[in-house]
Amino acid sequence: MEGWLLWVLCLAVMMGSLVRAQEVEDQVAEIVSEATEERIEQAMEDLLDDIESRISEDSLRIQTDHWLVMAEADVFLQLEEEGYLFDRVSELEGLGFLLAEVAAPASFDLSATRAGIYEVIGGDRADVDLNHLYTAGVPAKASELAGLPPRALLTLPNDLSDLTLRIGIIDSSVDQAHVAFSQSSITTRRFVDNETPPDFHGTAIASIIASNDPSALGLAPRAELFAAEVFDQTAEQGEFASTVSLIKALNWLVTQEVSVVNISLAGPPNRLLETALARVRERGVLAIAAAGNGGPMAQPMYPAAYPQVVAVTATDERGRAFRLANRGEYVDIAAPGVNIRHAQAGGGYAASSGTSYAVPFVTVAAARLMQSNSEPSAMLDALYAGTLDIGAPGRDQIYGYGQLQFQ
Repeated sequence: MEGWLLWVLCLAVMMGSLVRAQEVEDQVAEIVSEATEERIEQAMEDLLDDIESRISEDSLRIQTDHWLVMAEADVFLQLEEEGYLFDRVSELEGLGFLLAEVAAPASFDLSATRAGIYEVIGGDRADVDLNHLYTAGVPAKASELAGLPPRALLTLPNDLSDLTLRIGIIDSSVDQAHVAFSQSSITTRRFVDNETPPDFHGTAIASIIASNDPSALGLAPRAELFAAEVFDQTAEQGEFASTVSLIKALNWLVTQEVSVVNISLAGPPNRLLETALARVRERGVLAIAAAGNGGPMAQPMYPAAYPQVVAVTATDERGRAFRLANRGEYVDIAAPGVNIRHAQAGGGYAASSGTSYAVPFVTVAAARLMQSNSEPSAMLDALYAGTLDIGAPGRDQIYGYGQLQFQ
């Protein structure tokens, strides 16, 4: 018993003010006094899981003093009648929700506030959570014209070069002055206040899909891209996208009537984001996201791990799993994502690796199938049925249903 207590207290001390050692010691004492001998070990494991989840949440949240409420309009009217007032409320026409952003003092207790709101209107009628942080994959730049051209990595159907697929992407900005986009159709909308947001990652993803440059031709050069710019950048935090920017981007893309949304970023779970993605799916739009680059032992990353989203992992030109790719039951499908040639913001080309760079392959394949089968579930059945099973027989935690093959 002393060993358990020492380990828990050490973990608490390392985290400083997040999880106070005295608080943990009190919880341990309560467990011992109330639990039978055979239940003590399980109770201690549950306590450790709780501490670790709180550590994870604190390290990933974007602002501890910024919380969000999302619900349909009638819920906000009811909350107003009960004394809840929100200064900043945005209408999400495409999703059918209102989104309130609320500043809070350092002493703010999210759990208590959530419980109070749920008591007024019911827990299934609103979502309350923090404004979390999401990041894109860290780019691994190479020399000009390095890497493998996207079109050389899979056998593509003959009609792909002529299809005008309507595809949404949620990423950083796109450098539309690049020669890769000289004949491309790209409509952009910015969801951050930064006048010079980062543009490496968004430029790369857009070019894999829709580049018109023969030296690095995109998978669907005639695609109509609708690019939601959601990444901000600061010296302290680096590049990040907030829950607010992601939800507003999803709302805009639904109004643009795209068939699929390419999401090459990953982060923690968020109640509002999950509900927004569920509504996107109800609208007949398919979200496809990167499984994450945390390594084989990493926890699931979101939004890819949500059931409404297709989670994409990356493979190299020989069909082997990318060494830093996340694994898990949520992984749905594999696609090329190692040493991929793409346009580089500011000019020229580079090569990068990661699950982010695999997502465009699945995005384009899904958008093409959606033209003949607009129901996402039926389309996914066809997409998964056509994969090449390169892992353990059947679906597995490394490759999902298998390696993407264009139908």
